Amino acid sequence: MIRAATSNALRRAVRSSTRGAPSCAVPGNMSFHASAKREEDASATGAAPVESKGGLFGTGLSEWFALPIGITAAVPLVKFDWYVVNEETQLLAVFLAFCVTVYTQGGDAIYKALDQKAIDLLKEHTEAEDKVIEALEQKLVFLNANQNMVNDFEAINEIRSETYEKLNAAGAIKPQHDFKAQVQRMLNMIAQEEASHTDKVKTALMAEATATVTDKFSTDKALKKAALDSAIAKIKGGKAGADPIQAAFVQFFKEKAAAVKASGDDSEEKAQREAMIAKMNSVAKNEGFFFQFDSKGNPSMTV
Repeated sequence: MIRAATSNALRRAVRSSTRGAPSCAVPGNMSFHASAKREEDASATGAAPVESKGGLFGTGLSEWFALPIGITAAVPLVKFDWYVVNEETQLLAVFLAFCVTVYTQGGDAIYKALDQKAIDLLKEHTEAEDKVIEALEQKLVFLNANQNMVNDFEAINEIRSETYEKLNAAGAIKPQHDFKAQVQRMLNMIAQEEASHTDKVKTALMAEATATVTDKFSTDKALKKAALDSAIAKIKGGKAGADPIQAAFVQFFKEKAAAVKASGDDSEEKAQREAMIAKMNSVAKNEGFFFQFDSKGNPSMTV
């Protein structure tokens, strides 16, 4: 009974002494969650808190009265062997000394460690919530941006329809432009071939005329003397007659034209025309023209 009474007295003394302890020693003061405290939950339920007078054993007296009361009570307890001082007492003293030492020397460190851990947990929880909020905000922006998706697709379909209509209209006109370009290509080719043939004929005629006139003046002394006299007169600046060399070239071209007209041989022209038609048909076939030429040079559509 004495031990039970002593234990109860010590428990009450420890409980009363914790009323002036720091916040780290008070149960329920440390919170590691973002939720409200238990005191707030209890107040929300409507339960009225029990008022305590405080002090020694709830009497309102100062806790320091426990010291003389304890000394006064210890004397008869020890005197009449109601409380035996043995190894249990020593263990109790050591445990109390350990508790007092830890409370006075390491209480603040333990409180700060636990408080820092709570702060870190709260910080991590807040960062996680911020990330979730940011992700939800991005999702909200994306959903708001996708509200006009239907209108965008409708506009794209309208543009596609207009583009197809324009392509169809252009497709109806494009063959005409292609045919025009092909005709122009053939006309340019004919013009180039005629110009090239004309240059060749001129060169051949001039070479033949030069050779003929040179041979004529080499064999005829009268022509040679007339040419020499005309040249000397031009050098002296006197009045000179007609140039015999020029007259000889003019006479050659007249005789040549008369000979061609009298002969009536158009085999060379036919060969040239056939070569030209074959060349144009080859170009038209290789480049996919819409027409070709027959043996007479008349065009005929191939599409």
